[in-house]
Amino acid sequence: MTSVYENLLASLKSLPGLGYRSAEKIAIHLLVERRTKLDELIELMGLAAVRLKACEICGNLAEGVNCSICASTERDDSSMCIVETVTDLVAIEKAGVFKGKYHVLHGKLSPIRGIGPKQLNLDSLVNRLENNNFKEVILALGNDMEGEATCHFLRSELLVGLNLQVTRIGFGLPSGAGITYADQTTLKSALDSRKSIE
Repeated sequence: MTSVYENLLASLKSLPGLGYRSAEKIAIHLLVERRTKLDELIELMGLAAVRLKACEICGNLAEGVNCSICASTERDDSSMCIVETVTDLVAIEKAGVFKGKYHVLHGKLSPIRGIGPKQLNLDSLVNRLENNNFKEVILALGNDMEGEATCHFLRSELLVGLNLQVTRIGFGLPSGAGITYADQTTLKSALDSRKSIE
């Protein structure tokens, strides 16, 4: 029978970027060394679970119905950047290299893992493209096999027939790498050197 502590470690270890040692360090830090931080964290996580949701327009994290990017009147309404995850969106925003709107897919196609078009945030994407005046769609997905397959699907199934310039980032991103951990210079280079997809 597993203990509460072992279950806690297993749960922490299941979070992205945490291994066993990191999970153990966090658990001990919160439970023994900084107990007041644990109470604060529990309160903030409970509040976030109630108040933060996916933006109904783009899928970004939002406190309310829409995120601050979708609500902004200062963003470029003619350009949309399609990303895999909210963390990818945050990385591009931190780099300050894109001033348009976003759409978060919440994944990429992966038949091996059972992820098809129905598991991605595609319905609202189609609705946005049909009912707004976008001129360019930037496919900012990772340079791996699943990212390539997702880009191909979007280009050949969802974006075909629409009067849009479709571009794809890639330069500066190592093969198999994602956007989340790329630095500002690399992301700027990738966006600046995007190319049209035929």
